[in-house]
Amino acid sequence: MIFEHDFQMGVKDIGKNNFIKNRSILEMFENIGGYHSDLVGYGANDIERNQLVWILLGWKLQVIKRPRYGQTIHVKTWGRDATKAFTYRDFEMYDDKHELCAIATSKWTLVNLATGKLTRLKDEIMSKYELETNSTFENRELDKMEIPVTFTNKIEYTVTRRDIDINGHMHNLYYLDIAYEALPEAVYQARPYDHVQIQYKKEIKLGETVTCQYAFHNQKHVVCIFSQDKTILHAIITMF
Repeated sequence: MIFEHDFQMGVKDIGKNNFIKNRSILEMFENIGGYHSDLVGYGANDIERNQLVWILLGWKLQVIKRPRYGQTIHVKTWGRDATKAFTYRDFEMYDDKHELCAIATSKWTLVNLATGKLTRLKDEIMSKYELETNSTFENRELDKMEIPVTFTNKIEYTVTRRDIDINGHMHNLYYLDIAYEALPEAVYQARPYDHVQIQYKKEIKLGETVTCQYAFHNQKHVVCIFSQDKTILHAIITMF
C-alpha cells in the first residue's frame, strides 16, 4: 500500500536561500510514516493498547531537487522487505510541479514495552501495511558505515528535556542536529548536503552527555556520537 500526504512548508523548514532543510525532509517522512501506522492500528495512539512501539534503526536520504519556501510538498511512503526482526519503509517527495525532489529509505524494528526487547514482526501485523516490492534505492539495504580511525573536531552535548521523545530517548532527528554542531565551520557553511545517512546504535537518555567527533573519511563528512567516556557508540552520521 502506498500512503500519500501533502505538507505545507513553514518558516522553520527552510535553510539557506529559503530551500527546505534536510531535517525538515526527514521530519515530513517521519510524520507520514506515523500517519500510515495510525491508519493500520500501530501508531502513537495505539502504543498503550498494543504495548508495541516502532523504533528507528537508520535513515538514508538523497535530495534530487530542493523545494523552496511556499511550495506544497507531496510525499509518498510504503513498507517493504519485512523479516522477523525488522522492516524497511521508503519515501518519495514531490514538489508542486509534480517533480521528484527526494528519496529515502529507513529501517525499523518493533519493541515490546513490557519486556523492552525486540518483538517478532508477525504476519498479522505486517499484512495490515500491505507491503510493496519496489525500493527507492538499487541497494535495498542500508549501506554499511565505517568508523574513522582519527577525528579532527569534537563537541560535547548534554541531553535536555526538549530532546526526549515518547519513548524516553533522544528523538532521532536531534542526532542530525547535534551532528551539524560538530562540523567545522567551513564544512557547516558548505551545506546543504544532498546525501545523508544515519545509523542508530544505542539510545541516548535524558541527562547523558555525549561526545560528537568529526572526520572527513572516504570523501564523506562523518560524525560519530559516543558516550562521554567513548565506550559506547550511539550513532554514525554521514553527509556529502
